[in-house]
Amino acid sequence: MKATLDVLMSRLRMKQLQLLIALDDHKSLHQAASAMAMTQSAASKALQELEGMLDAPLFERSKTGMRPNQFGHCVIRYARLLATDLTSLCQDMAEIRSGRGGHLAVGTIMGAVPQVLVPALDAMQADQPNLSIEIVEDTSLRMLTLLDDGRLDLVIGRALVSDQPASYQYEPLGDEPISVVVGYAHAAPRGKELGFADLAGYRWIVYPGQMPMHALLQRELDMAGLGMPPNAISTSSTFVTVTMLQRSARLVSLLPTSVAELFARQKLLRILPVRMQSRQQTFGIVTRRGGTLSAAAGQLIKLLRAGCSPA
Repeated sequence: MKATLDVLMSRLRMKQLQLLIALDDHKSLHQAASAMAMTQSAASKALQELEGMLDAPLFERSKTGMRPNQFGHCVIRYARLLATDLTSLCQDMAEIRSGRGGHLAVGTIMGAVPQVLVPALDAMQADQPNLSIEIVEDTSLRMLTLLDDGRLDLVIGRALVSDQPASYQYEPLGDEPISVVVGYAHAAPRGKELGFADLAGYRWIVYPGQMPMHALLQRELDMAGLGMPPNAISTSSTFVTVTMLQRSARLVSLLPTSVAELFARQKLLRILPVRMQSRQQTFGIVTRRGGTLSAAAGQLIKLLRAGCSPA
């Protein structure tokens, strides 16, 4: 390991890593060389040198092109991380020179937005008004991919959805209670406590199978002696869910309670008095294990910790 590291530190060139990324994008040595403004022979030599340094072939050659093998996938992932980090370095340097501040990219699950992320970002913007902030709201699984690629500084979500949760540093922040919601003018009775069996006549808006709330609904229906509805509408979009609920008196869905309360206060949705049997889902701060956090990411994490600390 030490000998390989010494070789890489002394001989590795960024041009070789750029070539790997181009090969992964184009699947052809000729096209990758053209994209890199290199001759094909020079690109072939650069790849051979890199494979020699790593003492492993990185691609499988076939009539259909070049495909990365397991070593290639590994090296390409780190090549993309290095390229992204260098791009971020250049952007941060340019922003500091121009007085604009810097850049922070954060991913978040839906339920953490109203009460966890937004207050922390409000405090951050008050302290750093020139900071550029990018927010990605998606499933934890998709955001972990963006975190792996260096496109996000941190994720507010779940690490256990990954096949390799040990690759991440995880710090729990709190629970994500879930509510059953309908449009404000929905026909469901008000006041009395309801069970999932009472909702059997309504059509469900559900989340895709890989999302935790899909599994939660499945468990709740199973405990009520019901199966998943065959005529369900599937979407991961909060906007689609809220819009459809608001316009129909026959639809029902799940939303994180913090989000549901936000729309209920605006009289767009109504939270039904349905008691959940399942354990509340936990979420937290997810970062790359061994990665280096920017100053902005470090500050946001401190604010998130403070905001979720008990009074």
